[in-house]
Amino acid sequence: MGDPAGIGAEVLIRALSDKARKSQARYMIHGSSHAMHLAADAVGIEPFWWRVDARSAIAATADLHDVVLLDSDPQLHDEGIDIRFPAMANKLNGRLSFGWVERAIADTRRDADDPLYADAIVTGPINKQAWAMAGKKRYAGHTELLAQRLNAKYHAMMFVGDKLRVVLTTVHIPLNEIKDKLTIGAVHTAIDLGHQACLQLGYARPKIAVCGLNPHAGEDGLMGDEEGRIISPAIDHAVNSGILAYGPCPADTIFNAAVAGKYDLVVAMYHDQGLIPVKLLERDLAVNVTLGLPTVRTSPDHGTAFDIVGKGIADPGSMSNAIDLAVKMVRAGDETASLETE
Repeated sequence: MGDPAGIGAEVLIRALSDKARKSQARYMIHGSSHAMHLAADAVGIEPFWWRVDARSAIAATADLHDVVLLDSDPQLHDEGIDIRFPAMANKLNGRLSFGWVERAIADTRRDADDPLYADAIVTGPINKQAWAMAGKKRYAGHTELLAQRLNAKYHAMMFVGDKLRVVLTTVHIPLNEIKDKLTIGAVHTAIDLGHQACLQLGYARPKIAVCGLNPHAGEDGLMGDEEGRIISPAIDHAVNSGILAYGPCPADTIFNAAVAGKYDLVVAMYHDQGLIPVKLLERDLAVNVTLGLPTVRTSPDHGTAFDIVGKGIADPGSMSNAIDLAVKMVRAGDETASLETE
C-alpha cells in the first residue's frame, strides 16, 4: 500500500475498483484497514476487498478472494498504538510501509502452491525520510531493499511510459559521486537488463540509445573523458553480444529521437538525466520497474503527495499502469517458460 499517510491507498482503491483490471489477477494488499477506509471515503468508493488480520491463520484462505487486505491494524491495536496517519513523515508510517514491502518480498519466495504466493510485487509510494526515522536509513528506497533481499547481483531501475522507456545506470546517489559509480560494467549492465526487459515487453529487436554523461556527449573529449573511457567500451561490448546499442548520444537531443520512434529504449547515466523527460512527458502515467530481480516488481512513478491526501483528487493512472504492466510481464514470463519446456 505504500506509506499509510500518503496517496497510496487512494490510487490503489481507484485502480482496483476497475472491474476489468480486478479480473486480470488475484490481489493481496499489505496495508492498513484504517487507511484504506479513509481513502475509500475520500473517493466515494464502497470497500470491495476481503479483510483479514495479517497474522491470522485465516489469511491462508486468501486465494479464495479476488482482492484481499492483509491488515496490520490488529497488531497495532495489540501494541496499544492509537492508529492515526498524519500526512507527514513519521516513525510509525516508516515502520509499517517498510514492513509491508518485507512481507510482499516474503510472499514471492513462498512455494508456488502456497495460497499466499505472489508472482509479482506492485509497491505504493513510500517516504524515504519515514524509513530513516524507522531505522531503515541504509536503504535509499524500494530498489535497494528489493535487490538486497532478493540477492540480485545486477539490477537497474527502468521507467516505462507510452512515449518513453528509460533505464538508469546510477540511481539514488549525489551527483558528485557519479564519477565513482560509473563503470564499464555498470553501463553494460543497464544496457543488457534494458534489452532483456524490452524483449519481455514485446520488442523483437529493441534499439537502444545510450546517453553520454557530459554536455554534447563530451565533444570528443573536450568536455570530459567518460564517454570514451567508460561508455563507448560498454556499448561496444553490448553490440558484440548482439544488442542494437547506439551512442554515446547527447542527452539534450536523444529523448526527442526516442519519442519519435527511432529508439525503443534510452539508457541514462544518472537519475535526473533520465527522469526529467519521463516525468515531463509521462506525468501520472509512467511505471517504475526494477530489472534484474527474480520476480516482477513495478511501482507508480510518483511520491506520497502528502499535500493532497484525503482530498480524493489523486490520479490513479500510474498505479493502474503499474498493475497492468506487472500482469503483462508475469504472463510474458510464463509464456517464455512454457516455450522453453516444450
